[in-house]
Amino acid sequence: MTFQDIFKSSFLENIDSVSILDMVVALTLAFAIGLFIFLIYKKTFAGVMYSSSFGVTLVALTMISTLVILAVTSNVVLSLGMVGALSIVRFRTAIKEPLDIAFLFWSIAVGIVLAAGMIPLAVFGSVVIGLVLLAFANKKSHTSPYIVVLRCRDHDSETAAAGYLRSQVKRCVVKSKTAQPGSIELNMEVRLGDDNTDFINILAEMEGVASAVLVSYNGDYMN
Repeated sequence: MTFQDIFKSSFLENIDSVSILDMVVALTLAFAIGLFIFLIYKKTFAGVMYSSSFGVTLVALTMISTLVILAVTSNVVLSLGMVGALSIVRFRTAIKEPLDIAFLFWSIAVGIVLAAGMIPLAVFGSVVIGLVLLAFANKKSHTSPYIVVLRCRDHDSETAAAGYLRSQVKRCVVKSKTAQPGSIELNMEVRLGDDNTDFINILAEMEGVASAVLVSYNGDYMN
């Protein structure tokens, strides 16, 4: 192969397969919508620890998806090779929050739709999805579950403390009970009627109660 043959290669002929204007418009819109997805994620996050790097990943993933689909749609042979190449990729990072999966698919879907030229669908769909997520995230409830940890000295103090607790909350269910000589520990899930938590102070001052702890609980973790 000579130097001249290199410049006649079909590889160089693919340079103009996607116009510069199409690339600029697609990537700019991908960045804008990816930034919108990042802001919605930041507003609706309700997990244990907020990760700013995941938010940046959403923006990057939107642009990367657009870039890949632009290349695929310009060449059928390339699309087949891309499918084979991506099929060997494995991601082992654990997704800690179920809602994070929705944001990942949202970013990928927007990138695909933008690269396919369906700009109104990408913009309108993202706005609708963002409003729905904001509506559900801003819907606060006073019946959030809590866990009360009681450490009592004997059966009588346990009965008195549990009875008082049931009279102060809307719902009370025993989750676990640990009994040792001279000590009884109760873990109880409760639902509060309001934001008043003064009953914990009264429980801690009751005779025979060593300690009373109230923690928020969502089924997966305590904080």
